[in-house]
Amino acid sequence: MTIFSKIIAGEIPCYKIAENEQFFAFLDIFPLVKGHVLVIPKVEVDHFFDLPEDYLAQMLLFAKPIAKAIEKAFPCNRCGISVVGLEVPHAHMHLVPINSADDLNFTRGKLSLSQEELLLVQQSILTEFNK
Repeated sequence: MTIFSKIIAGEIPCYKIAENEQFFAFLDIFPLVKGHVLVIPKVEVDHFFDLPEDYLAQMLLFAKPIAKAIEKAFPCNRCGISVVGLEVPHAHMHLVPINSADDLNFTRGKLSLSQEELLLVQQSILTEFNK
């Protein structure tokens, strides 16, 4: 069982943004920038493009209102999307507020945010998401 499956099962706490029967979205606790969200399928599949086609389509539709909320909650040019998938063997996409392509550089250092900062980021996104 991956760490993401444990988060979905509620065994590991997270800063949840959204959930439905197929997908789960939560804050990356070591984000590139504030507002960095992970979107994962509830099925445990390692490689993103091994997901069934309908899952891939539905995953983007699930992510769309979250991306729009991120864009409203954080000053950015747009919400970037990235599929890297090297750290956790569970398909996932990153939604990141960006102003340049370099903002999606995963070799840069990650932020270390306090619990209070993560709660503020979560609330900022949820406020826009729930409008």
